[in-house]
Amino acid sequence: MEEEAEKLMAESLPKNFIDYEEYPQTADIQNRCVSMIARLYNAPTHSDDENVMGTSTVGSSEAIMLATLAMKKRWQNKRKAAGQDYSKPNIVMSSAVQVCWEKAARYFEIEEKYINCTEERYVIDPEQAVDMVDENTIGICSILGVTYTGHYEDTKKINDLLVEKNIDCPIHVDAASGGFVAPFVVPDLEWDFRLEKVISINVSGHKYGLVYPGVGWVIWRSPEYLPKELVFNINYLGADQASFTLNFSKGASQVLGQYYQFIRLGKHGYRSIMRNLTRTSDYLAAALKQLGFIIMSETGGKGLPLVAFRLDPKKKHHFDEFAVAHQLRERGWVVPAYTMAPDASNLKMMRVVVREDFSRSRCDLLVADIKMAVETLEKMDATTLEQHTLHMKKTGTQRAKSKHHNKHYTNEKHSLQGRTGKTHAVC
Repeated sequence: MEEEAEKLMAESLPKNFIDYEEYPQTADIQNRCVSMIARLYNAPTHSDDENVMGTSTVGSSEAIMLATLAMKKRWQNKRKAAGQDYSKPNIVMSSAVQVCWEKAARYFEIEEKYINCTEERYVIDPEQAVDMVDENTIGICSILGVTYTGHYEDTKKINDLLVEKNIDCPIHVDAASGGFVAPFVVPDLEWDFRLEKVISINVSGHKYGLVYPGVGWVIWRSPEYLPKELVFNINYLGADQASFTLNFSKGASQVLGQYYQFIRLGKHGYRSIMRNLTRTSDYLAAALKQLGFIIMSETGGKGLPLVAFRLDPKKKHHFDEFAVAHQLRERGWVVPAYTMAPDASNLKMMRVVVREDFSRSRCDLLVADIKMAVETLEKMDATTLEQHTLHMKKTGTQRAKSKHHNKHYTNEKHSLQGRTGKTHAVC
């Protein structure tokens, strides 16, 4: 971020965002950001009944928790009114979801109904998703920018199938990564409030919103989808205010930083940055393809500006993607390797996320180092490679240096990673 933005955020570090009496402008600035994001997502504004609702959060994790809780409570209220059982809620989502979705389901006692990815399909299957909906389904999660490969899931197809089959089931769009990319790179892509079944959207300000960690946003298309009993009216800080967040006190700096970026860059600035990132990611994908890697991500703006790639199994390398990642770490690059989601877990992959400071010249340096890493590994025999990998695991990772993981919580079997070995990619 610019020096002026950093200075502004530093000056606001002591400010408690929630204290509207002492810092009244913080609420106004948050509301302006919510309004800007809602309009970016084509929120309906033609009637007072569809007045958009939204709030800032601590990253998309809190935003997803709030949206999930709102869907659950709304479903429960409808079941109670009809005199029906409301004790077994479930939610439909792809197995490629970020771990916060597992947390939300576990914390709020919601059954997870997963559509597993395959080695050919890295996203949710719309028809399978709609087929899994039953009377206990609180909603479907559709991801705009899957963490692993950057694909945009087909929210419109899910919406159209729900409408066609007359199924009363809402959609929440997890736009944590793609919410500030797709509107500027592929504005004609229908994934937002233009679709009648989309009731809420979350987005991260600290990903492609271009703000430092961690700020997120959650938007509801109207008050109908945010039950009143989840909103608390309070006045003990000297001013009447409504609160719907999992936490209360937080610093004002992140919200001010987001507002600064919106005003400073505007739509034109965001469009220029996101299109430039897309061109850089396409350039990197083409270069890696020339080196013989298989590209798993989309190009041409059809997905996030990232490159997911893997070794070509036809070449029968005696090393894997994790070995390449270890080699790159020796050269100063953190290019993580992952195992894919369930039913595609035989696939290993690497991922490069293209950010604003990743220039074309830096991209060329990375390509050269990837080429050198592969050549180095090809010269190693199996024994040397095994010893080298073991050495890197012991000395090259932060986990080996800090014993922060309590052994009491290892070997759990309640999460996707515990059950299937899925690696949770960093968002």
